[in-house]
Amino acid sequence: MKKNPNLKKLTPLQHSITQEKSTEAPFSGKYNDFYEEGSFKCVCCDNLLFNSQDKYNSFSGWPSFKNPSSEKSVVFIEDNSLFQKRIEVCCYQCNSHLGHVFDDGPEPFFKRFCINSASLDFVPKK
Repeated sequence: MKKNPNLKKLTPLQHSITQEKSTEAPFSGKYNDFYEEGSFKCVCCDNLLFNSQDKYNSFSGWPSFKNPSSEKSVVFIEDNSLFQKRIEVCCYQCNSHLGHVFDDGPEPFFKRFCINSASLDFVPKK
């Protein structure tokens, strides 16, 4: 993994989430109730992570996606923090923390990629 080239442009919240693995408060992120057409990129390195057609309302308080944009979008890391076993989702390109993935999503993948808004940049469809 290469070092994040854009760390200087991160807000304190973005840095805390992507580099220190914190999370934003539920229902507080700018992309939670956001449904414009386009794509979501990593705030640190601009790697394409998710497409808007895979976003859905999981009522969890965080942006949720059915699946990542490609195999080169995210990586999965076992997370045993907070006395529970979860799967952390990180950017494939720069390893920034994005959120977690759960097995309670909609068909056909049954995955819920629960992602922090502060880890994302949105690019509208042209």
